[in-house]
Parts: sequence; structure tokens; C-alpha cells
Amino acid sequence: MSVVNLVFGRVVDLVLLPFRGLPPWFGMTAVSLLTALLMLGVYKLTSNQAAIRRAKDRIKAHLLELRLYKDNMRVTLAAQGGMLRANLAYMGANLKPLAVMIVPLVLILAQLSLWFDRAPLRPGEETLVKAGLEAAADPVGLGLELETPPGLEITAPPVRIPDEREIVWRIRALAPGTGRLVLRGGGQAVEKSVTVGGQALTKVSALASRGSFWKRLLYPGEPPLPKESPVRSVEVLYPAKTLTAFGFRVHWLVAYLVLSVAFGFALKGAFKVEI
Repeated sequence: MSVVNLVFGRVVDLVLLPFRGLPPWFGMTAVSLLTALLMLGVYKLTSNQAAIRRAKDRIKAHLLELRLYKDNMRVTLAAQGGMLRANLAYMGANLKPLAVMIVPLVLILAQLSLWFDRAPLRPGEETLVKAGLEAAADPVGLGLELETPPGLEITAPPVRIPDEREIVWRIRALAPGTGRLVLRGGGQAVEKSVTVGGQALTKVSALASRGSFWKRLLYPGEPPLPKESPVRSVEVLYPAKTLTAFGFRVHWLVAYLVLSVAFGFALKGAFKVEI
């Protein structure tokens, strides 16, 4: 999984490299366009284009039947039944390409979340760092300590929560830059990246963990934490990032899906893809 995340991460990083100093909409538009091109190519290669075309033609024919013979109950019922069968055939013809496309799409979404989901800390801003411990670890007795890089400081003693197996620190950003938080305890040390300031489009990883396959898939920004450490996760509570369009806030996932679908339908004729 780490190799897959590394490959997809490098690809997304290269795509977004020219847009880091520009408003996030530029990078989002570029990624959505490339995603649409990728999905059109995958769809064309994996789908039965003839079956999709036949199913769509049958749906149109039955709709025309309904309009022409709307006063004939027998013909209307037969047309509705035929339209249902044609819709089922259309859905069946789309199952294979959708199953193939979902894999790269999930990997792309996981990488995009590093760029568009969270904003880096601003100088002077405070936030929390949460360390989640293994079930057998004692937050009070473990003696876990947090070390901050230059540009960050701890502003309050740690809060240890035995029932939740968590330890929480409050930190303040002092100056722009990137660094590593280090947690030491139980003879082990784990690290977590932290980002302060940066360009309009900055990569931010909120969580480092050694969870299941799905956690490694959905949070690809950090290598897995060491298995022998009592710390199972380290999270920095970054502020949420939103895109703004015409005075409205738009979640990045909504923008990405809408733009990708719009580009896909706009370009399907040029690529001769029947959707």
C-alpha cells in the first residue's frame, strides 16, 4: 500500500506543482480535467460500448412510444416494461467500468485530501496535537513527551485521558515552515510532520497512524508508525480548507466531482465514448 500511495502521491504532486502559488481553483480545475480524461479512457476500454448504445436507443424508443400511444393502456404498459428492461441492461453494462474506475478514483481522492481538505497553521494560531495509544498503554504512566520543531511551541501541559487512551497537547505556531513533531516515551520515538504557512496551495497531512489497510489508504500523507510503539496515531487538528465561488463556500470534494463529471460529458464526443 505504501508503494501505491507513493506513486499516486508523486503523480498528484507533479500535476499540482505549477499551481501552488495560484488560488486553489486553478489546481482543482487541472486535476478534475485530467481525472475526466483518465476516466473516459478507462470507461472506453472496459465498457461494452455497443451494449450501452443499444440500451440507450431502446430507452429512447420506449419513451417515444409513451408519448405517441399515451392513450393506449396496453402499449403504455408494454413500453414501461421495455424501458425497465433497457434501464437494467444499461446499468449492467456500466457495472464493469465503474468497478474498475473506483480503484484509481479512491486513490486520487485520498491524495487530493492532502491538498484541499486542511489548511496549514498560520503564525500565531493555536491548535491541538492528539496522540492515540494502544489499548494496553497507560496515558498517565507512559510518560509520553512531545518535542516541537523550531517555529512551534507548547502552550499548555498535556492532558491525559485514560478512558480514551489519548494524550492531548496545545501548541502555537510561531513562524512559517515545515518540521517534525517527535513523541518520546516507553523507550520509543515516533514522528509526525507539521506545516505552518506556505503557498495558496499547500500539502497538509493531518494524521499519522499504523491502522488498518483502509487507514493507510485514506490517510496516505505519512509512513505507518512503528509497530513496536505504544502510540497508534498522531493527529494535528488543522483548520478546514474550503473553496469560495461567487461568495459561497464549496467543499473541495463537491467541486472535484462536479468539475470532473462536467469535463467528462463535455469531452465524451471528442473521445467517441458512449456513456
